[in-house]
Amino acid sequence: MACIFCRIIAKEIPAEFLFENDCAIAILDVNPIHYGHALVIPKNHHKDFLEVPEKELAGIMHAVHVVSRALVKSFELKGFNFFSNNGAIAGQSVFHFHIHITPRYEGDNIRFVLQLKRYEGDDMKDVASKIRAAILE
Repeated sequence: MACIFCRIIAKEIPAEFLFENDCAIAILDVNPIHYGHALVIPKNHHKDFLEVPEKELAGIMHAVHVVSRALVKSFELKGFNFFSNNGAIAGQSVFHFHIHITPRYEGDNIRFVLQLKRYEGDDMKDVASKIRAAILE
């Protein structure tokens, strides 16, 4: 069992557990963006979000909700982010799906550097048609 998250779930590696339900655990990230940065990890190994069975999603999101509320209360937060990196190109480094929850503070200088695009002509309709076709497959 090489997956570090599977080993944490099996309690072979120590971690600071915050919450657990039938589908997921929540732990503190050992390399936090801010103190309190938590990870919600499905108990079953799934490489990324697309591999997570639909029946597990509610339990995973319940854990995200519980831990997010606790972070807001504990640190009197005005905001937080939750996100997941899926695939190496998106920054995923542990290939066991997980969701990050990190506190945010005014002036913390954490930013997504975006280069926003604009649709031109019928491009938006074409893109939407392509996505809808894939949904119906």
